[in-house]
Amino acid sequence: MSPEPRVVGLVEDDRIMGESLVQRLALEGVTVKWWQRGREAAAALPACRLAAVVCDIRLPDLDGEALFRQSGQAPGAPPFLFITGYADIDQAVRLMRAGAADYVTKPFEMDDFLARLGDLIRPPGAPAASVLGASPAMREVEGLLRRLARVRSNVLITGETGTGKEVAARFLHAVAHADLPFMGVNCGAIPGELMESELFGHERGAFTGATQRHLGYAERAGEGILFLDEIAELRPELQVKLLRLIEERTFHRVGGEHPLPFRGRLVAATNGDLGKLVESGRFREDLYYRVNVVAVRMPPLRDRPDDIPWLMERFFAEFSGEVDTDLRGVGAHAEEAARAHPWPGNVRELRNRMERAVALGLGPWISPADLFPDADVRSQGGADRLGSLEDARQDAERRHILRALQATDGEIGAAAALLGIGRTTLWEKMRRLAIGGDG
Repeated sequence: MSPEPRVVGLVEDDRIMGESLVQRLALEGVTVKWWQRGREAAAALPACRLAAVVCDIRLPDLDGEALFRQSGQAPGAPPFLFITGYADIDQAVRLMRAGAADYVTKPFEMDDFLARLGDLIRPPGAPAASVLGASPAMREVEGLLRRLARVRSNVLITGETGTGKEVAARFLHAVAHADLPFMGVNCGAIPGELMESELFGHERGAFTGATQRHLGYAERAGEGILFLDEIAELRPELQVKLLRLIEERTFHRVGGEHPLPFRGRLVAATNGDLGKLVESGRFREDLYYRVNVVAVRMPPLRDRPDDIPWLMERFFAEFSGEVDTDLRGVGAHAEEAARAHPWPGNVRELRNRMERAVALGLGPWISPADLFPDADVRSQGGADRLGSLEDARQDAERRHILRALQATDGEIGAAAALLGIGRTTLWEKMRRLAIGGDG
């Protein structure tokens, strides 16, 4: 007996919380079976066809762990998403080791809760709605960042210039610390003699021109994120002070006598190879291991071509909303030319080219000449890259189906209606075109 993909069980004794979740999930098209006592849920769950169970750990009669061990570990049981207070995180982690799917900590952001639940109830083969990209590589990056949102570990984001390292850092902030500050520092853009003052602050009279106290980025970050972009550019003496900030969780303002606590989370980024810089003596080995607790690599755009049309559509929507234009969208030939381009400047280059194309394009559709005005657009694809007409038709059909799935957050029925075909027909096309869970 297969589960109903849009029916979820809820085990929650708090009436206000329960009613809130039922109402919000109803707006998302999800039907909820709600039990307020653990024993009631334990008796009913075996006969229910549920896509997932949302369960509070603390219940008045039978706690969530006991309910999971009774009903959640059996073959074919629905995945469990636990709701827990901060004091019960150890128990939630123990449950995940025992096979539970996920947990959220009270108070939680509704968007984060819906995203995690959506990952559990999505039909097999349907891609999830994504924020950072449509390609499998970027879905993996996004999943890793969502998992990192649950902890406070230092993170090192690597990748070529223009791949979106700061975008990734801001995504992590939005998921984990949206209500807290995000302080971004480009270590290569601030003169070396000013960097210490900008990073740690200074006291009045600390040096000539210091007419008043200045709070640095580390202090202004509070309990949020301190993002150090291009960390490889830090001078050796500042590397020592950054190491002290990480190890001792304290720092001094320039000219200050008393240590100040650092309460934030450190996220760093670089387009260089820190490992090689360590070998050459230009970057401290102990600092490297402190900032590189968890590494996130941003792949170059040339390695994720499925993201190119996805990004083009989003940039078009952004820029067309800012200017008065008659453009309707991105033409198919422009998209093909973009797929063939090597993108040495990565996403930043694509964004800049799309901004220019929207501003100057004569329409009605953005053309290859709008994207690459200085290039011979006839050679963008190259004869050696030209496939058969059938290959081109299938590639276009695959991209169109992916767009429909993205627009409907992976809901197969809604995507089929949007495409004007039946649900079974869409499933068959997805199977034939190898459109799976990785999008």
